[in-house]
Amino acid sequence: MNNTEINLAELPLLKIENLSVSFGAKNAPQVLQDFNLDIFKGDKIAVIGETGSGKSVMLLAVLKLLPKNATVQGSAFFKNRNLLNLDRRTLNTIRGKEISYIPQGSGNSLNPLLKVGYQVGEPLIIHYGYSKKNAEAEAVNLLHKFNLGNEEERAVQYPHTYSGGMKQRAMIAMGISAGAHLIFADEPTKGLDSRRLKMVEQAFRLLKEETYVCVTHDLNFAKNISKKLCVMHSSYSVEIGLTEEVFAKPYHPYTEDIIRAMPENGLQYKAKSMYRPVYETGCRYAPNCEYAFEKCKQTPPMIDIEKNRKVRCWKYA
Repeated sequence: MNNTEINLAELPLLKIENLSVSFGAKNAPQVLQDFNLDIFKGDKIAVIGETGSGKSVMLLAVLKLLPKNATVQGSAFFKNRNLLNLDRRTLNTIRGKEISYIPQGSGNSLNPLLKVGYQVGEPLIIHYGYSKKNAEAEAVNLLHKFNLGNEEERAVQYPHTYSGGMKQRAMIAMGISAGAHLIFADEPTKGLDSRRLKMVEQAFRLLKEETYVCVTHDLNFAKNISKKLCVMHSSYSVEIGLTEEVFAKPYHPYTEDIIRAMPENGLQYKAKSMYRPVYETGCRYAPNCEYAFEKCKQTPPMIDIEKNRKVRCWKYA
């Protein structure tokens, strides 16, 4: 292969570039700004951050599931097609079949009037023309993959008989039933106790061949189910890197603070200086950052500081 040829295996499965979102008026503040992420086949990515940081908006924007008053800028190329430019009919052939979406609170997304097995197998009926019988048989196999126990019996039960953790695992099974190349999961552990959270964690670990992006506010869950980490704060991505490396040595002050404050790290939180700069523009974390200085009044770019590591901080410019 000469230098001008492109190795398709090295291209991202999904390339998100300069994605920004606002709602309402043209001059409304952006709830997601300048978001960039390359997702390669086999990636296990967790996107972490506080509520309101833009995590879920990012997923919905890529899938064009935001309300009509949303203004979306940027691009999201999936297999050489910009998803943001596709019409609804074309997108409907992609969603569920090539890209699956497990929504926030998805345990409640199961139809209470339909048996779980039918719902898990339904994407096979829609996208591949499976018979109801064959789809439900495949659903049993998928439920078995995620260790629901007594899968044949579980498949003919209704959602109200399932625990929260079982519902989430059924939703994950539904997400991969049509062989999706990419899975988006939005806060899959929200509202679950520690035991059921572990069930969902185990389900993600079973996705050995699949590519997924999981949005979560739970740092321990993110650490346990991902290989790559994207940290978000106040509408910006502020750090991207391999999960193990980010947890071992965080670069962005926000990442450093939230990791230090984890219970297993002793709930440490460094004392800040008495001076708190409050900037209308610039780095959003500056008012709470012990390292803030004059240049932080300007918005920092995302900076490549080493292989597989990016950070949005003037400390590294």
